[in-house]
Amino acid sequence: MIAGLNIAKQSKQTIVGLAQKRFASDLVVSQKTGRTLIKTGKGGRSSSNGHVITVFGCTGFLGRYLINRLAREGAHIIVPYRDEDDMRHLKIMGDLGKIVPMEIHLRNKDSLEAAIRHSDTVYNLLGRDYETKNFSFADVHVEASGVLAELAQKHDVDRFIQMSAMNADIDSPSRFLSTKAEGENLVRSIIPSATIVRPSFMYGQEDRFLARLAMSRGLSVRINGGNTKVRPVNVSDVATAMHQMLEGNNTVGETFELVGNTEYTYKELLDFIKETTNLDIGDVNVPKPIASLLAKAMNLLPWQTLGADEIERMMIDDKLTGAKTFEDLNIEPSSLEVTGIQYLRRFRTNLYNDEPLKKGVVGKKKTFHTSYL
Repeated sequence: MIAGLNIAKQSKQTIVGLAQKRFASDLVVSQKTGRTLIKTGKGGRSSSNGHVITVFGCTGFLGRYLINRLAREGAHIIVPYRDEDDMRHLKIMGDLGKIVPMEIHLRNKDSLEAAIRHSDTVYNLLGRDYETKNFSFADVHVEASGVLAELAQKHDVDRFIQMSAMNADIDSPSRFLSTKAEGENLVRSIIPSATIVRPSFMYGQEDRFLARLAMSRGLSVRINGGNTKVRPVNVSDVATAMHQMLEGNNTVGETFELVGNTEYTYKELLDFIKETTNLDIGDVNVPKPIASLLAKAMNLLPWQTLGADEIERMMIDDKLTGAKTFEDLNIEPSSLEVTGIQYLRRFRTNLYNDEPLKKGVVGKKKTFHTSYL
């Protein structure tokens, strides 16, 4: 009996010893702060990669895709939020206890510091497409970015990744783009090693780009004659790129311009939407002054509409400035012509929902035989 108990005890000690065993490959030491990250488990959402990551702006369009990728590897993720309902869907993306919601307010520095204090990486995805009575473009893109960078520097955060926008320029006629550039400069002045990401218009499920064009059933308004050139990018590709920046030493202190592999005019995009949805959408060209006035009037409505500054952005061509791209991350961006159908199919009528994508069928009516009844 005693011998059996001793064997069981030794077996238990062996099992515990194996469970606690660590290898040199499980340790990652930060070159900046000397902080040690300890990996546990075999990989996956139930393991831990040692990272504690704060993602500001995580309740937005890009945030859910980025958190999904980070949580797959077992990172502990701080989810700052203002409205509890906006972040509830993020809690299930990680294992139990891995997604940690924290209520913040941009003008409450203590709440921002609490969300950063224990993190080794901070993503700043904060941004607004339009101004409100509470927050201007400068409040969100410049002042908030500066405060987050200062707090990250104070707490020795290893990586700070700042979300900007394609065509960000101090001299841009768009306040959105000019404040994005100011935010870039301010962050870089505080944290020279910060990584800046400039994506073009992003499309995907629940976007405000393809969906807005497709929702204009019957009539589409063209700005600049539909001749503005853009290079829309899949939101999943941007999330994948930003995920890689977590560990990529070649991204430290760099600026990335993330665009799709094909350039389109708005006219070509509208034609593509017509072919994909089989909707016979008419179009009318509206001069910029009239479009801006209409946008300002629409902003008085209690729900979100097209902003006047968005009209300004629709006049600006996407232009690469020589910064790094997807190619430097070994990522091949998705083709809109291949993936667009999965985002636009919901705009088809019931008669055409399951039809394959065909060219030259816009406006053609599908015959419905009474024999099918």
